Amino acid sequence: MDATTLTKQLPFTLTGTDFPALGEKYRGKVRDTYRQGDRLVLITTDRLSAFDHILTTLPFKGDLLNQMAHFWFQKTAQVVKNHVLDMPDPCVTVARRADPFAIEFVVRAHLTGSLWRDYEAGKDPYALGLPKGMKKDQAFDRAILTPSTKAQLGAHDEPISAAQVVQRGLASARDWQRASEAALALFAAGQAQAKSRGLILVDTKYEFGLIKDELILIDEMHTPDSSRFWVAEGWESRFREGKPQVMLDKENLRQWLITERGFSGQGTPPAIPDEVRVSLAQTYVTAYERITGLTFSAEIGDVRARIEANLRRAKLI
Repeated sequence: MDATTLTKQLPFTLTGTDFPALGEKYRGKVRDTYRQGDRLVLITTDRLSAFDHILTTLPFKGDLLNQMAHFWFQKTAQVVKNHVLDMPDPCVTVARRADPFAIEFVVRAHLTGSLWRDYEAGKDPYALGLPKGMKKDQAFDRAILTPSTKAQLGAHDEPISAAQVVQRGLASARDWQRASEAALALFAAGQAQAKSRGLILVDTKYEFGLIKDELILIDEMHTPDSSRFWVAEGWESRFREGKPQVMLDKENLRQWLITERGFSGQGTPPAIPDEVRVSLAQTYVTAYERITGLTFSAEIGDVRARIEANLRRAKLI
């Protein structure tokens, strides 16, 4: 999808939804989630967040993220059961309600992003005990878990060690163990798919919940919002030379905010120019197509109206 098409969609980006007939609404950073009994309807909007701030919208972001998550949920259903029931619209997932853990299970294969910034500053909030002398973007011998608390909207997620997860009662020792094993298994599946498409799944986050006593994967998975993807070709030479990696994810925006606006979460977020919005949307399209092997298409126009029509067609409203 070219920049012209994405630019034409800017006036129609989906900032939010209001469908009372779907049930009680919870507004997250990106998703509007409606609950009615044990059924959830998750609508992925075009909202874009970084450093725990909602900053702007990207054209077709909701379509891209929801469809990519659906691709991964289907691909990994034999690895870990998930909450998906149906996808009546490119932005909408109908799901089973689970009791969620207030934890994000972050899996990392490389020393980069916030973990690198902590390491460089001499911080070890996850009690990992990483050896000295590691370099930015260096690969770990095996994937590691760096959990964080799941903050309410407007608050900051907090890095936490595995021991603290259990000590604080955020998960029992048994639930932490089996969710950790599930996260690592999902990550291995993601790495294999990414490798087959000439990419590296660098890190990602998962969310889990319980339905009775059954562990269920919820929220999203392996999208450019929740994951870091690098182009595999040439990554090692870029690492050796200390050059930036070729990224197909939201880290492009984080780096732009840090280098161009000096913003990393504190104070008032800057405005995001339209050309940056369109450029990042193109990155998301590229990520979708590279990861899934599918061609992304969407029609310019009112996303909310399309969603409402599809919800009615599915007899959800």
